[in-house]
Order: sequence, then structure tokens, then C-alpha cells
Amino acid sequence: MTKAEIQLVRALADKRGRAEHGLFVAEGAKLIGELRASHLRVRRIYALEGVFDGPGVETVSPREMERLSLLKTPSNSLATVEIPRYRLDAERLGDRLALALDEVQNPGNLGTIIRLADWFGIGEIVCSPGSADCFNPKVVQATMGAILRVRVHYAELAPLLARAAGRGAPVYGTFLEGENIHTARIDGRRGIVVMGNEGRGVTGAVAHTVTHKLFIPPYPADRRSSESLNVAMATGIVCAEFRRRAADNG
Repeated sequence: MTKAEIQLVRALADKRGRAEHGLFVAEGAKLIGELRASHLRVRRIYALEGVFDGPGVETVSPREMERLSLLKTPSNSLATVEIPRYRLDAERLGDRLALALDEVQNPGNLGTIIRLADWFGIGEIVCSPGSADCFNPKVVQATMGAILRVRVHYAELAPLLARAAGRGAPVYGTFLEGENIHTARIDGRRGIVVMGNEGRGVTGAVAHTVTHKLFIPPYPADRRSSESLNVAMATGIVCAEFRRRAADNG
């Protein structure tokens, strides 16, 4: 393992480095094993002895892995992977259930939301440009492999959602003044669900495109509760309710 290789991996911790090299980092034998079997192209694997073998695998010592790893506790393997380029079909967005993330900036939240999307069979997420980078190492680890199956795009949300609403696609958003999600009329199979920033919620421009405002009520409804839910937690509740409706409607 050369000094240049270490410098490359370190550069990939930064968004600019990932953009420059077109690569991201994944760590851990389970995730890397899934990557090798996926449509993504693994450029290089660094692993402790006996973890991986084959072309493109370099065996390294525990000390070398400590120098390479971007985690607090180094894993037994690390891979550099080519960043996939997905085409966003804007004219069909909302034909199936999709998520739109408006300035979701915490990497852990984004990773968890990608994992939730995978669990609930949601294949498309569109993020505003100010959202966290889905190939940030913290996001990749938090997805637990879901980053391989969920297509994440970046685009200005307001014009995209306005066009979708104009075509008749439902655009849902979560608000404190919205309709109770458990009693509202929603289509569990199609539409776009907007989730807002951790502290500020949905931005004004994006809020104007929402056709159905939803509210996740506390229990009991008149009990004093926390000011709001964590965005990843709220996304899980919303996705579960949408898929429950889809199942109930056959």
C-alpha cells in the first residue's frame, strides 16, 4: 500500500475529493461483499488477511488499516467504489411512491432515511442541493447496504415538485398544521412525500408545491409532547402509514 493510496482514501472523506475522483468509501466485510455482488463497480479493496481475495484486493496489516479507515474503530476491510450516475426521470416522478428531502443535512438522518426507503420498497429519493451528500462515509455506513438499491438524486425541489403536482401527482408534506395522517385520504402507492430540514422543516418555496399537508399526531392528541419528531423517525412513521394504506387497498 502506497502513500498515494492512503492520500486518495483520505481525500474521499471530503465531498470535493469524492467529486474530483468519482469515488466513495465503504467499510466492513458485509457491505463490501454486497457491493461486489451489485451493479456498482468496486475499484479497490484493502482487507486484513483472510477477509477477501481475488483481483483488486490488497491485503494490509491492522496498522495499515488504522491509517486507511475513516471510522473511529477501523473495520477489517475498506473499498473504494465508483459513484453511480443515475438519470432522474422527472416526468414520471410520483408515478410510484418517492421521497423528497428538503435540506436534510445530518448524515446519520440521511443514511437512516435511505435505509427506511429500501425497507418500504421506495426506490427513488430526490434531495435538495443543500442536503447531505449520500456518499459521505457516515451516510454510506448508516444505510447498511441500502445505498446499493435506492437511487438518490440531487435537484432543485420547488420546480420539480411543481411540475409533478401540475401533472396530477400528489405531493405530500409533513407540517404541524396538517391533516392527521392516520385519517387523511392518501394514496399508499404513488406520490411524492416531502420531509424537511431537522430544525426548520420544509422551506417556503417547497411548501408552496405541497398539495396535501399531513400531521403526525402525538398520543393522546391533547397531551403536551415534544416540539417535533426527528426527521428520520418521522419518515419511518409516514412510510409505514403509506404502505399500510397500500396493503389495505389490495
